[in-house]
Amino acid sequence: MKQFIHKLYARGELSKDEIVYFLQHLDPESRNELFRFSHKRRLQKYGDKVYLRGLIEFSSFCRQDCLYCGLRASNRDAERYRLNPEQILECCREGYRLGFRTFVLQSGEDFWYTEDMLTHLVQAIKAEFPHSAVTLSIGERGEDTYRRLYAAGADRFLMRHETASRELYEALHPSMSYDNRRTCLRMLKEIGYQIGAGFMVGLPGQTAEDLADDLLYLKALNPDMIGIGPFIPHDHTPLRSAKPGTVGDTLVMIALARLFVPDALIPATTAIGSLDGEGRELALQAGANVVMPNLSPVSVRKKYALYNNKICLGEESAQCRHCLELRIQSAGFSVDMGRGDSLKSLRQQTAGSFI
Repeated sequence: MKQFIHKLYARGELSKDEIVYFLQHLDPESRNELFRFSHKRRLQKYGDKVYLRGLIEFSSFCRQDCLYCGLRASNRDAERYRLNPEQILECCREGYRLGFRTFVLQSGEDFWYTEDMLTHLVQAIKAEFPHSAVTLSIGERGEDTYRRLYAAGADRFLMRHETASRELYEALHPSMSYDNRRTCLRMLKEIGYQIGAGFMVGLPGQTAEDLADDLLYLKALNPDMIGIGPFIPHDHTPLRSAKPGTVGDTLVMIALARLFVPDALIPATTAIGSLDGEGRELALQAGANVVMPNLSPVSVRKKYALYNNKICLGEESAQCRHCLELRIQSAGFSVDMGRGDSLKSLRQQTAGSFI
């Protein structure tokens, strides 16, 4: 098993068969060896820095019907809300006062927010905080919308590919298209966004072959960011009784992603922290280097319920930031409140300055 780890560390690649064999035969000793090398690669690339992003969950409405998500359109029990542009701006102002220089605007696929509304919102954020980064996570839109938002100043776009398996994707996303998801990611990259992809670990029906395909897809896409979290069921979805993913399996995939795409920014997600009180610290030690404290108003946080037992719902933004800073330091890392652009993006910016 160690030969696979050493090969991946040296070359940044394994074949699909090698990945599958590795996942199916991973023992505790090899797991620890994997984490040792993924941590080493992370330190080589980003040092001990952990970048903090201010997360603003601005709408719980969604037009899609994904089987695992509490925000799915068919969930009639979901409590819905929308923040208006001024409320979103106020969240950014509070975050800026707390030191955040990246704002992540996340929502369900909610077309109540028109192209014009989103464009004006991005322009307003960039005008008030010109040296900050704006990350969007708003799902699938048209190319014209993506281009307008980029021209308005949006820097990054997060859109998990969810799973590289067409069969699994189509089973879990009855209202969506596997091909369109990939088209959107390619389009966003071509436009110039720093893009983020990613997947869940432990989905019902997911196999080692599927996870191998996820890693190979990420290797080929070479995104700036990779979001990997465990599947956690929600009580008001068709998958309410499904077995959740595990922290251990998720950490393995984070570590492998760090070695396959070493320049990527990888968050220690709220989902892994929801399964284990020390999940985010373990993720940082396995290769993650981003944490996203919640800047949303406390009054709406419980309504953005993607899965059961989500943490950090009652803390004020200042408390959340302070708590995470202590956790990050206790895990042996230092906090960086800057924009935290990916190494890939920084290289492109440097190359562009010489043209």
